[in-house]
Amino acid sequence: MPTFVTLVNFTDQGIKTVKESPERLQAFKAMAEKMGLKVKDVYYTVGSCDIVTITEGTGEALTAALLKIGSMGNIRTQTMRGFSPEEFKKIVATI
Repeated sequence: MPTFVTLVNFTDQGIKTVKESPERLQAFKAMAEKMGLKVKDVYYTVGSCDIVTITEGTGEALTAALLKIGSMGNIRTQTMRGFSPEEFKKIVATI
């Protein structure tokens, strides 16, 4: 399954209710699993983004999950496709 790295930032609404973030994370994980996604890792961070998630699944399922959670108004996301070193080695072998 493809791997995705998502950078998450709290909105003004999300930071006002930041104490609820751990519960929202658990709800996201449960929702993601029902949508066929596997949340591999989550890190709360300090710097240009507030949370980083590593997720496996289809791009369509992840897009739907992020749109659903984003519509709640607590976060904004940026997502990138991630490649393992082995996957990248196969890619560069084709050029």
